[in-house]
Amino acid sequence: MLTTNEYLTPVLAEVCAALGLPGNDPALAGAARNKADMSRRFARCGVTAPSTHSVATEDELLRLRATGQLTYPSVNKPADGAGSAGVTVVHSAAEAVSAMRAAREPRGMYGMPLDPRILVQEFAEGTEYSVESITQNGVSSHLCLTRKTVAGGAHRVELGHGLPAALPPEVETTVITQVERAIAAVGIRNGASHTEVMLAPDGQCVVIEIGARLGAGQIGFLIAHALGVDPWAACLDVALGRAVHLAPTRNGYAAVRFLTSPHPGRLASVTGLPLTSHRVPTVHMRKAIGDRVDDLPHNGARLGYFVVTGPDADTVDAHADDLFRQIRIEVVPHTHNQLGWGQVRPANTTAMSE
Repeated sequence: MLTTNEYLTPVLAEVCAALGLPGNDPALAGAARNKADMSRRFARCGVTAPSTHSVATEDELLRLRATGQLTYPSVNKPADGAGSAGVTVVHSAAEAVSAMRAAREPRGMYGMPLDPRILVQEFAEGTEYSVESITQNGVSSHLCLTRKTVAGGAHRVELGHGLPAALPPEVETTVITQVERAIAAVGIRNGASHTEVMLAPDGQCVVIEIGARLGAGQIGFLIAHALGVDPWAACLDVALGRAVHLAPTRNGYAAVRFLTSPHPGRLASVTGLPLTSHRVPTVHMRKAIGDRVDDLPHNGARLGYFVVTGPDADTVDAHADDLFRQIRIEVVPHTHNQLGWGQVRPANTTAMSE
């Protein structure tokens, strides 16, 4: 059995254990979802991670500030969130309470109750990467590192990914050491994992968080395009107890760029989208013309994306950036029109494909 949905990973671990199937440690699987539990496991297992406080009330937050335990900038996030929803970079005491309230706004999937606690974390400076791994019977293989392009400001939404990212050997060794500690800390024994790390200018690696799933944001497709490895087939093989084949059959590079709204409103037009080709295998819009759109509070607010492939990072990133600059997105302020907000005008899908 397997899932690609982060909310279901603790349930999957329990089901696999009950049925005697390959799975993760059910006693620890919740720590790969709940970031308060994750933080405690990281500290216990020697994972280098941001200093973290867990608070349940605004009074607790204010006490942290009054006792000098809270420094700025800091990061406020839900203990039980996903997709960067409710995550805010806080730069002053005046922003702290509103950020805490924003962290309580996201809702979970399937009607699952969420942990109401909020994490207040030390802000980690550096360049963000993720490590995509497959673990079988407690032995991990690391498919690649992914370099992330992240929005600045209060909401650090992911705007692009590129893989495989290259790092100096000694830095990569440091990263992998921390990632393997994180995998063990949350009991990942069979399946995929996606570990987000921050690399400081001095090469120090800080683990931000880990998920017991494939990376989202088209990372699985980028792996398939760049390396010729099918990560979903690998997860299925692990779930069935079969030998996993992870040797790359391609030596390429792939990147994704996400489209975002300049401000909240109604999506009026999108022009300049690239045509699909062997170099641009996927162009996809998640929002249709006429849909309500938001700016960048979380990854789910992105409008669409396109994927670019090629022989190396420099070639692909330059091409992706050039294509991105040609796209124009028009958003008009919210108005009640004749169609009403419950109806959607069809999007122009001429240049789009799954």
